[in-house]
Amino acid sequence: MQRLLYSARWEADEARDELQSFVVERFGDPGGIGVVDETGFLKKGTKSVGVKRQYSGTAGKVENCQVGVFLSYFNHCSYAFLDRRLYLPEDWCTDKERLQEARVPDDVGFKTKPQLALEMLKHAWAQGVPMAWVTGDEVYGDAPYLRDGIAEAGKTYVLAVSSTTPVWKERPPVEEPVKGASGRPREKPRLAEGAPPSEPVAAVSAALPKEAWERLTVSQGEKGPRTYDWAAVPIVESRKGLPGPDGWLLARRSIVDPSDLAYHLSNAPQETPSAILAEIASARWSIETTFEEGKGETGLDEYEVRHWHSWHRHITLSMMAHASLASIRQAEGEKNCKTRCWPS
Repeated sequence: MQRLLYSARWEADEARDELQSFVVERFGDPGGIGVVDETGFLKKGTKSVGVKRQYSGTAGKVENCQVGVFLSYFNHCSYAFLDRRLYLPEDWCTDKERLQEARVPDDVGFKTKPQLALEMLKHAWAQGVPMAWVTGDEVYGDAPYLRDGIAEAGKTYVLAVSSTTPVWKERPPVEEPVKGASGRPREKPRLAEGAPPSEPVAAVSAALPKEAWERLTVSQGEKGPRTYDWAAVPIVESRKGLPGPDGWLLARRSIVDPSDLAYHLSNAPQETPSAILAEIASARWSIETTFEEGKGETGLDEYEVRHWHSWHRHITLSMMAHASLASIRQAEGEKNCKTRCWPS
């Protein structure tokens, strides 16, 4: 096993591409959903590539760990891994000796988790993975460049965002630079005088009338159905303090604790039913279950390797094993799945 992971001649990325072809063949759906998320791998010592005291959702606190960013695929009843990237903290990227010891390739530099997610999405699309939707938590939704990258590819996102994310209820007027104006010329557009300021999504949600909320049961997952109150309202996203693309604000409120709210932004067409937005937002449960099964059934976190290439090799093999089991489960009908026609 150590020879396979360290010194045998094979490329983990080529194996990853074979995995994606398998997922397309067995689970491909024109309305498929890409789900991005990260998971932690608790480690001791300082030698394992990318290890650092950092937040781990697995532990629910800051721990000495590695963090992997993952892309998974979800159709109306099945889920599987598509891709993986090891997150390399900034202080690792400035320590050449440490990078060489961990055999990190010279062309690998610091990238944020949303940047890694966008890389994986673009590669999956280039590989022909049919995907209409992308969802993920606040780490990814709070990155406008990720939202823009998804939209530019012709895909639709429903991404969670922080409660302070600014939006407008209506598009505000903007003043463009005036050519030939006296004095120092203004080079960038700005909000017109008297234009309303943007508002945090939490404030927009709090001002919604009672009738804007709809109780929906979504996510018939491993733990059963999930029921929440949902509200969807058209908004204008903010880009560097100026109005950006039109979209949706989707708010989710707990029935048990009404103070427990979550917020999502989406670039879905304005005729999209709120129930569809809620279904896509709730598809995030699938990657949580994929992590749980990967770690419990296919050894996703059961490795003793320190190098960059050996980490990607082990993780890729575990992902392939999980996809194989998911394929068997689908064939045997062990998922009690009701066919849903996702909009594509």
